[in-house]
Amino acid sequence: MQYSERYLHLGERIDLDTHVVCKYRVKTSTMSMEEAAAAIATEQSTGTWTDLVTLEEDVFEKYGAKVLEIDGDMATIAFPEDDFSIDVGGVPQILSIIAGNLFGLGDLEGVRLEDVVFPRSIIDQFPGPKIGVDGLRKTLERPEKPLVGTIVKPKIGLSPKATADYIMECGRGGLSNSKDDETLVDQSFCPIEDRTVAIAEALDTLKDEGHHMVHAINISTSGHRIVELAERVQELGASQIMVDVLTAGFAAVQALAEDPSIKLPVHVHRTMHGAMTRNPDHGIAMLPIAKLCRMCGGDALHIGTLGVGKMRGVCKEDLENRDACLDGSVPYKPVMPVCSGGLHPGMVKKLVDIAGFDSQIQAGGGVAGHPGGVRKGAMAMAQAVDAAYLGVGLEEYARDHPELAAALEKWGSL
Repeated sequence: MQYSERYLHLGERIDLDTHVVCKYRVKTSTMSMEEAAAAIATEQSTGTWTDLVTLEEDVFEKYGAKVLEIDGDMATIAFPEDDFSIDVGGVPQILSIIAGNLFGLGDLEGVRLEDVVFPRSIIDQFPGPKIGVDGLRKTLERPEKPLVGTIVKPKIGLSPKATADYIMECGRGGLSNSKDDETLVDQSFCPIEDRTVAIAEALDTLKDEGHHMVHAINISTSGHRIVELAERVQELGASQIMVDVLTAGFAAVQALAEDPSIKLPVHVHRTMHGAMTRNPDHGIAMLPIAKLCRMCGGDALHIGTLGVGKMRGVCKEDLENRDACLDGSVPYKPVMPVCSGGLHPGMVKKLVDIAGFDSQIQAGGGVAGHPGGVRKGAMAMAQAVDAAYLGVGLEEYARDHPELAAALEKWGSL
């Protein structure tokens, strides 16, 4: 296939305020990097695999993508802001350009979108978080410590009452957060309305006992129903809502953030992300996904476990995801970074040392698998966070905290 080198603008300076700038990692054995980068720029803007008699010069000049830099296997490509819709297109149209047909180009053995930087003209189209880190901390009356949470386990099968009882035990054990798992929404064994009411009653009891806690109800559903469902669980007493962003869509998060009737923080789960992020040579890195989630209005976002949990991840990339949540250079409230997936108390200090205090650390099996039961599992997680916050080693802290000691004996520590 013949791709035009006219899209190569290596070393050229452009106005970053009028372009979307992407970085792609490219793997090819049949093309030079210049040809491969030109193929991406061509395919995703004004061209195709052959010359076009219909491509007028002014259209090419105004809307054609520009390959700005090639550094090893990384290509930097800029797309003019006019290539993107104002208002109507949203994330679906953005992704169709920066992460569209390029993944199917036959001459590329692999291509991965590693990063994207948006100009103010696009950033201003999106709401960002309503509540963010400060709002969550205020709600929980937890101004400095990392948030510490759980995922109800087993992830499916519990009744509404059993779910609420689990959360009550976790709250009495000292956790600040809990959430539905990504596979639970409104199954017959645990209807969402009954579950929401039961959990709200449990959280009210905890509040009366002097403990503040929120639980994220999973409302992931069809796009045309998600605001209605959010309104319903809010009416029934929900304290937080959760959306599986890659299955429900970025527009689902944006709809919740933009609707003035929804007052609840939005916890964003990234289930299915591994299909895009796991292959280092092909797909989409988590960093662009994290940036889009913040733009759309997520208040908390799963970022990975910094290489220590059950989910495959690279610490450097997870830290980039965290930075995207907290970056003060963009005009949005910061998002609470969530570390979740195969965690237990013995991992907490290392996570806090790496991720800092602005993080939410949560464990499902690391709570429910404690030999003393759910409440003592919650106590062990809370104690591990306290130790990290105080700068005390886990083994030292465990001497006076038997729940943490039992967890360390079962799972060890890092």
